[in-house]
Amino acid sequence: MNSLSDLFRCPPRGRLAILATLLLSGPALAAPLVNWPQFRGPGASGVSPDAVPLTWNMETGENVRWETPLPGLGHASPIIWGDRIYVATAVKPGAKPELKVGLYGDIGSFNEKEAHQWRLLALDKRSGKILWNKLVYEAIPRTPRHTKATHCNSTPATDGEYVVAFFGSEGLYCFGMDGAPRWHKDLGKLDAGFYAVPNTHWGFASSPVLYQGKVIIQCDVAKEQFLAVLDERDGKELWRTKRAEVPTWSTPLVATGAGRTQIIANGWKQIAGYDFATGKEFWHLKEGGDIPVASPVLSGDMAILTSGHGTSRPMRAVRLDATGDITPEEVGGTNQAIAWSQPRKGNYLETPIAVGELVWGSLDGIITCFDRQTGKLEYSERLGGGGQGFTASPVAAKGRIYFTGEQGNVFVVPAAAKFSVLATNKIDGICLATPAISEGALYFRTTEKLIAIGSKR
Repeated sequence: MNSLSDLFRCPPRGRLAILATLLLSGPALAAPLVNWPQFRGPGASGVSPDAVPLTWNMETGENVRWETPLPGLGHASPIIWGDRIYVATAVKPGAKPELKVGLYGDIGSFNEKEAHQWRLLALDKRSGKILWNKLVYEAIPRTPRHTKATHCNSTPATDGEYVVAFFGSEGLYCFGMDGAPRWHKDLGKLDAGFYAVPNTHWGFASSPVLYQGKVIIQCDVAKEQFLAVLDERDGKELWRTKRAEVPTWSTPLVATGAGRTQIIANGWKQIAGYDFATGKEFWHLKEGGDIPVASPVLSGDMAILTSGHGTSRPMRAVRLDATGDITPEEVGGTNQAIAWSQPRKGNYLETPIAVGELVWGSLDGIITCFDRQTGKLEYSERLGGGGQGFTASPVAAKGRIYFTGEQGNVFVVPAAAKFSVLATNKIDGICLATPAISEGALYFRTTEKLIAIGSKR
């Protein structure tokens, strides 16, 4: 008797012994991924090993677990720890803030003079019930925001002991898992916009990262750009390194490899890797797209870096053992530190995703697939019929990649070198936030609500 079928053919009195033997001798079943603790989940990879539904239907309720209305407006992604989901938002009492989505090149902003409330919510993952809704700060916003942005773009982060939320000019806040305030830091007016037009105001978007009891923040704004690390227990600043940058909206990446732990920050003038312990620069790289939004991602022993806008929009792979000035003579050039570069195949708003031996990028619905070792272009294909914007970064689950359009169309493609669309789904509402994944379910944050997509078994 060596299978589960043998177990059920056996008399009842013998089943317990057989079951014990199977459990002890058979391979252990992998536990599902539970925690999605920051922007793009564990290690900022955007990848879950667990399967989530390929299709769903909002009208019939197929694979729709629950929908919960959310107050206010925010592009901050949901994060998950255990059985709780944490969501940050900015509420404009008495009115729903304007939001202009789609494909356009307007550099304008909304200058709102009404008081807003910045809030942190906790929801039950199983039911979607709001467990608590904490008012964090209330005031007139200190800076305007881009017409496609909100006053709450940064995703919170947690390590199971603390939750850290970054509201840009309105401050950096730390809470216990029950929402009890621990500390906050006023970092001043963090105003970011198009560097070439100083009077533009687009808002703040870089998310905090928690690592080994430290809070990492990247503040590339119009003046006094810096990267800093704080103690998560009390907010004490441990180090701050100045950066010579233009405004960026990227989230820093922690990378361990080549015998060191470094923080990699995207940019235009100072793409760089810094010593996690001291803030000392290990390496730097310049040029590329001049409005960096996409965050760095890991792919094996390399970091994938990209930025859009301007004369070039490269997708590049930098080795983790890089040192010194690694800038090539041309944007598409390579050297000992830069394994490969595609000078015109990079991203603008969306962060790339690496699954296995492949890397995907996306620009306004055109997805590109590269070999992670060589940078060879496997394909470049358009999702849908064009004309729709894409801001949320892709996520992957069990060999499938989910690309979410601003109008709520979710395209599912295989994590393979050959292009196809496995399914096209719809979620109700406008969605610019990157989804979270936990225990076989997708969690989408739209401008109106939080939606759980998963099998109802």
